[in-house]
Amino acid sequence: MQKINKGDVVGRKSYGCDVHFYVQEIFEEQGKETARLKGVDIRLCADALVEDLELLNQQQINDRHLRFMRENATCMRRIFHRRKQDEERFLTRSKKKGAAIARGEFFNVPGKVLHLDGDPGYLNKCLENYEQLNIEAYGFAIPEEEQPRVVQEYLRKYQVDVVVLTGHDALIKNKKDFKSLDSYHHSRHFVEAVRKVRQIEPSLDDLVIFAGACQSHYEAILAAGANFASSPQRILIHAFDPVFVVEKIAYSNIHEVLSINDIIDNTITGMDGIGGIETRGRLRVGYPKSPY
Repeated sequence: MQKINKGDVVGRKSYGCDVHFYVQEIFEEQGKETARLKGVDIRLCADALVEDLELLNQQQINDRHLRFMRENATCMRRIFHRRKQDEERFLTRSKKKGAAIARGEFFNVPGKVLHLDGDPGYLNKCLENYEQLNIEAYGFAIPEEEQPRVVQEYLRKYQVDVVVLTGHDALIKNKKDFKSLDSYHHSRHFVEAVRKVRQIEPSLDDLVIFAGACQSHYEAILAAGANFASSPQRILIHAFDPVFVVEKIAYSNIHEVLSINDIIDNTITGMDGIGGIETRGRLRVGYPKSPY
């Protein structure tokens, strides 16, 4: 058996290597060599016996990365197609109202985002996506357990419409009570951070919150004041799902109350991984557009 080292990309043999992980740390627990793992493309943390791990070769890693990028590209194409349709509807409505705004004469002011992420790598990837989607975002790599302590400071500094609180999470091994926050690695921290945000802005329309990661305590996060959370069925969620939820909010008009289906259809994971409540969009339309 090949030796497993910190930084290796591995799969769990007992799960058919269905998820690719980075090895963050190797330690001894109850006399057995154990690894702390972090998902490569999903927001999952886990501990596993080293003897259950399989070192993945470069071809396996490349194939998985290619699938990941294809999923992301598919979502991006769908988003830009939807925006074009939304623009056509706006122009049609303006004609019916007698305003007859021409294409190129108006401008969009989408919602701004504050994103705290427990994973620096995922944060950078999310920021790249925000940039491609033309969403102004302020992102900071903050460990999950630190987010409740610092989120108010960041919120006061940056005037935003949407707050994202995420990173990694999972059900703790051998914990069976899905209703207890003690059964999760980081759900408690997401709940506390959401409460801190709501102390500053209690309105669900004036400030939209997405919080959670893989297998997070969905009900507790929503009850704390989030508009959207993971994971209703305690499944794994895609690294970019928070971005795709945010995009739909940021580019939907403030006069529009969005259905849950409309928002979740924007994601890769779907309704089993992400859920929430009806929420008003954060896009404002400006007119006329300056030539300068």
